[in-house]
Amino acid sequence: MPVNWAIEAEWETLDGAPAEEKACFASVGICVNNHWLTEGHDYLANRLRTKPYLSAYHLAEWLAWNWWRLRWEPRSAASEWGQSHKLSSIGEGYIWPSITIFSDGERTALISEPTDERVGTPFRYISSYAAVMPSGQFQAGLDDFFRQVLNRLDAEGVKATNFHSIWNSLEEERSSSDLSMRRKLEALLGVDPDEGDAAFIERLVDDAGEVSLSAIEEIAANRGDRGLPLTVHDLKEVAQSRGFEVVAKNAVRLRDRSALQPSGNVAAWQIGAQAAQALRAQEGLAGRPIPDKMLAEMAGASEAILKTDQRGTVGFAYAIDDQRDKGHMVLRSRWSNSRRFELARLLGDRLMSSSENRLFPATKAHTYRQKMQRAFAAELLSPFREVEDVLKGDYSAENQSEVADYFDVSEMTIRTLLVNHHRIPRNELEEDFDIAAA
Repeated sequence: MPVNWAIEAEWETLDGAPAEEKACFASVGICVNNHWLTEGHDYLANRLRTKPYLSAYHLAEWLAWNWWRLRWEPRSAASEWGQSHKLSSIGEGYIWPSITIFSDGERTALISEPTDERVGTPFRYISSYAAVMPSGQFQAGLDDFFRQVLNRLDAEGVKATNFHSIWNSLEEERSSSDLSMRRKLEALLGVDPDEGDAAFIERLVDDAGEVSLSAIEEIAANRGDRGLPLTVHDLKEVAQSRGFEVVAKNAVRLRDRSALQPSGNVAAWQIGAQAAQALRAQEGLAGRPIPDKMLAEMAGASEAILKTDQRGTVGFAYAIDDQRDKGHMVLRSRWSNSRRFELARLLGDRLMSSSENRLFPATKAHTYRQKMQRAFAAELLSPFREVEDVLKGDYSAENQSEVADYFDVSEMTIRTLLVNHHRIPRNELEEDFDIAAA
């Protein structure tokens, strides 16, 4: 569906403030598909307003400074994450909306929530809305707003502000492929521009030449609360000591990959599910459960990988090709159905990745690539049509447990399938923004 979004500013009068703030004081509204994320109750005027009085200057300054993280950093539980993704953190004496912005790399979410009613607070936001758009559209909307603020500052004769400096740096970074690569890695690592470990980022850049930049970006996005991600050298050492041999040339391949390209117009889970359906049809699997031996062979591994609880030590599953057609695979879980799911994710990642990849990580990150993997594994191991046939409209926990046992997957896998296909409600707004906005 086409997305129409904008940050609109209607200039107002403000006395007793710095020149840049005075010039850009405005009624500011954020609108997505005719939904005003900034709508609220103005208690002083006793009316609803879609555009509260705010500082367009401070908003532009915050958005430009956090641009790289807003554009590339996925949702995270890190304690400081909200400072770069929640408008309520802007401060500067204004009542900002409770809007959270984040991306999976291809799609960007804007989620608004009502603010609490507090005595003496003149404005309370009431919008509760989740919007998802292609990240390119999000970027274009921000640039329009930046130009609007720059034009206003120019018209008011306000020069050489902090926002001008941030904007000039941002333009330079975006125009340079080398700087863009480093800024993106910093954002995925959860740090602001020039605040990352420079030596480590250089090491990641070097590793990208060995296993592909896209794989290194996935490792960076998984930094979580484990500190800096491991290097390719570290991953190879763990794979050789704790992993299982895999023969990549023996792994199954999809004959038709034409519809599997990441796209901001399509939710990641839809592409992953489509790839799994195509593979099942190609291999003549119909709706049957996939036994361990067949699943392992499809991934180019032996059944032994699923018959042991030997685990890696890096917190996620991955496959890495030491040679062109051979390598190692490391699983994270000790539980049988979780190991099957991880193996299916790695199979899907190889199927859906470009041929330049030599590293296939299955992490906890909320990137587009990881969401494709999860959806692929769920659909491959427990195809939705068959799950639906078995459940026969009874989505009780007991029935979900039985169908999970039948397909040898976790109950969470079945629940996710049902949520994706709108058979049961999601538990919370930020569970998955593709689902939340559906």
